[in-house]
Amino acid sequence: MASFVSTHLLLELVLVISFFHFNLAARRLADTQQPLLFQYHKGPLLTGKISINLIWYGKFKPTQRAIISDFITSLSTPTPTTAQPSVATWWKTTEKYYHLINSKKPSTLQLSLGTQILDENYSLGKSLSNQQIVQLASKGAQKNAINVVLTSADVAVEGFCMSKCGTHGSSKGASIQGKSNKFAYIWVGNSETQCPGQCAWPFHQPIYGPQSPPLVAPNNDVGLDGMVINLASLLAGTTTNPFGNGYFQGPKDAPLEAASACPGVYGKGAYPGYAGDLLVDPTSGASYNANGANGRKYLVPALFDPSTQSCSTLGLALKDSLSFFPNGPDLKRKLKENGVRLITSDIDSSVPKLTPEDVHKIVDKEKLIDIVADTTSHHVNALRSLVDSDASQCKLFIRGLGWDTTTDGLDCSPAG
Repeated sequence: MASFVSTHLLLELVLVISFFHFNLAARRLADTQQPLLFQYHKGPLLTGKISINLIWYGKFKPTQRAIISDFITSLSTPTPTTAQPSVATWWKTTEKYYHLINSKKPSTLQLSLGTQILDENYSLGKSLSNQQIVQLASKGAQKNAINVVLTSADVAVEGFCMSKCGTHGSSKGASIQGKSNKFAYIWVGNSETQCPGQCAWPFHQPIYGPQSPPLVAPNNDVGLDGMVINLASLLAGTTTNPFGNGYFQGPKDAPLEAASACPGVYGKGAYPGYAGDLLVDPTSGASYNANGANGRKYLVPALFDPSTQSCSTLGLALKDSLSFFPNGPDLKRKLKENGVRLITSDIDSSVPKLTPEDVHKIVDKEKLIDIVADTTSHHVNALRSLVDSDASQCKLFIRGLGWDTTTDGLDCSPAG
């Protein structure tokens, strides 16, 4: 063999590859981010039972509408009936904002899917102003509701793709018995044909910044999966800052809110150009971090946790991370065939733990390189962080190099 690497040195091999091919100056986003100081501006948050009404403007297939409606349903789906991590678990972070206002008796919020209105004939044309978005949002119920306007890929909206992928706000509702109340609304556009690199990343190549291969969309629709990300972000902002005087940081006309304070962060270890450690569906290869209703999988953004003053992402359990390997189901079968007993972690009784002896049983030398290559492609950020913490542990045994060879002794400059 050209090289022999023991199982013990598996990670060390990957670390060296990462060390030589990536600039160590590129740090994880969490390491470079300045602490955010979110402020509560004494205004109301949305509370009680709130219906989310969907106003579909333009042409959407029934399968596309189902992606969004299932996501809304997932926000309140009881966690025991849904695989973890789930959309409902992700949404629970917003409850912490309510606890900060009144820890003894916090208000509650219960979201549900409301009515759906179809406008497939483009009643206002295919180029909409911000005022026309509010006009469309007014078609939904205006009490105890969030009205969400969703525009199709062939509809242009003022500011779309230039400064925003969606927005949320509030407007005065119709007068009833001489009294009118404000209602909250959201608009999100389908960017598939207009600016997917800006509004559907990481499912499309970014238009600027670090260029990394796009991820496979979990619902096989780049435009709609991108809309889910933006809708999720705006829902978090709407509930915690519905009228511009709730929780936010910065100027009122351009605030950082619960999700927009964590741009581009979807999993642990995210940094510019890398969404973070995500789950990968072993069948479709799609990347996601949350399970939803009706067997759906979604990618949801990190939310700012006011209790820790940091961006919070859904965790990844070891039992789920088996799907990262080329043959996840085969690996699980091999565990049983080799008599590997999965020991539960002291931290989480549902998470199995392998011993070094177990690893020797299930990893063939011939498949070691395949595992290294696949692991490298999915976990570059985690490997880089290990290199940063202790670069002296990075060693690679290659035929022709002595055991005491170090990076200082290697000439990595191009030949010639």
